[in-house]
Amino acid sequence: MKAKRKALTLTPLSEYELSNALRFAEFRKGIALGEVALFWSQFEADRASGRLAIKICNLAEVVEEAKRISAMHTLTGGHRGFDILHVASALVVHAKEFLTFDANQKKLAQAEGLVVPL
Repeated sequence: MKAKRKALTLTPLSEYELSNALRFAEFRKGIALGEVALFWSQFEADRASGRLAIKICNLAEVVEEAKRISAMHTLTGGHRGFDILHVASALVVHAKEFLTFDANQKKLAQAEGLVVPL
């Protein structure tokens, strides 16, 4: 993030998944009680500073793109629905790069022409 000059672009889907993942981590005792608020305030600070930007996209368009991606790749690659939705969202907002720590999602993003730098 520090090396990037441009803001990291997220979609509302990514923002939602992050907020839910934080709450779920606290529920499962993966993070301490109250840390959701701390992590979320750090997220909001990054957003306010311009390091993060939320790009709005049309959900119906994302789902249509996800259906296309699923038809093309799931039988041969075994991709999960939310992973496909994230790749579809990136394509709908015309992203060039896609960040993920998931090896299978990385393959899908690359198959769809996105650059995955990690």
